[in-house]
Amino acid sequence: MAIVSIIARPAFNTLGLASAPAPERPSLARYGLALKWRRLEFLIFFAGIPGAIHLGWLPNWPVPLLLILSGVAWMVLRRDPTFDHGQLWNIAGMRSGLVPVVARALALIALLGLIVFLFMPNLLFVLVRRTPLLWASVMVFYPILSVYPQEFLFRALLFHRYRALFSSETTLILASASVFGLAHIIFGAWISVALTFVGGLLFALTYARTRSLLLVAIEHAVLGNAIFTLGLGQYFSQTGPHLFR
Repeated sequence: MAIVSIIARPAFNTLGLASAPAPERPSLARYGLALKWRRLEFLIFFAGIPGAIHLGWLPNWPVPLLLILSGVAWMVLRRDPTFDHGQLWNIAGMRSGLVPVVARALALIALLGLIVFLFMPNLLFVLVRRTPLLWASVMVFYPILSVYPQEFLFRALLFHRYRALFSSETTLILASASVFGLAHIIFGAWISVALTFVGGLLFALTYARTRSLLLVAIEHAVLGNAIFTLGLGQYFSQTGPHLFR
C-alpha cells in the first residue's frame, strides 16, 4: 500500500506546489493526416489546376488566374505566424546576390540569343520589329502582373507551406522547378516547359540561398523580358505564333 500511495502522490516542485502536467504532444496520427491533406492540396494547386487548363476543363486565362491564386496564397501566408514576411523583399539578401545573379542571367541571354540566331533567325527580335508598342508593354507589365505573382506562388508559398513534404532542400528545389515547368503546359509547347524547368531551378536556387523574393523576381524578369525580346515569346503566349512571325 505504501508503494501505491507513493506512486499516486502528485509530483511537487521545489516550492512545494504541484507540478503542471506535461504538455500533450500532438498525435502522430493527426500529424500524418494533416500531412496527407497538405500533400493533396499541393497536388491540386500546382498540378491539378494547370492540368485542368491544359485539358480545357478550366478557361485558359493565365494572368487573371495567376492574380487570383497569388491573392489566395497571400491571405494564407498573411495568417501564418511562422512565415517571415521580410523574405518578400529582403533588400540585404538582394544586394548580396545581385551581381552573380545578373551576371548569370546575361550569360544565359547571350546563349539564348545565339541559339535563336543560328536555328530560328526569322524569330530574332520579331516582336520588337513587328509590334514595338506591344513589346514595350510586355517589358513594363510582365514583371508586375506575371513575374512577381509567379515567384510568390512557386517560391515563397511553396518553400514555406509545403516544406514538410520534402526530405531535403534539394528535393524542395527540384519540386519547385518541376511544378513551375509543369504550370507552363497551358501554352501547349514542350519548349516552354523545358525552358521554365531550367529557369525554375535557377530561381529556386537563388531563393534558397538568399531568401529574397525581390532578387528572384528581378532574375525572372530579366530572363523573361529577354525571351520576349529575342523572339521566343510565342512559346509563352496565348496569342500564338501569328504575333511573332
